[in-house]
Amino acid sequence: MMRKAVALSLLALALASCGRRGDLEPAAGRSLPPAPYGAEAPLTSAQLLETSPMAVPERSVELRSESEQREDDPFDLPPEG
Repeated sequence: MMRKAVALSLLALALASCGRRGDLEPAAGRSLPPAPYGAEAPLTSAQLLETSPMAVPERSVELRSESEQREDDPFDLPPEG
């Protein structure tokens, strides 16, 4: 049983470490998307992978850190039946 666990963990480690770390290139016979309107040159693969602030906005409100009792909701009525 212990050998199976060790073998599985080694297999998972080997699979996790076989990723490529070089620059991304388009597939053979394909090209990168055309340049956006107003741009002088097409974007590189690194620029295409960057997310804009509008795609991932920062939170401007602090999330509740503790449990709080819910206030009574006058519109939370039982179904009519």
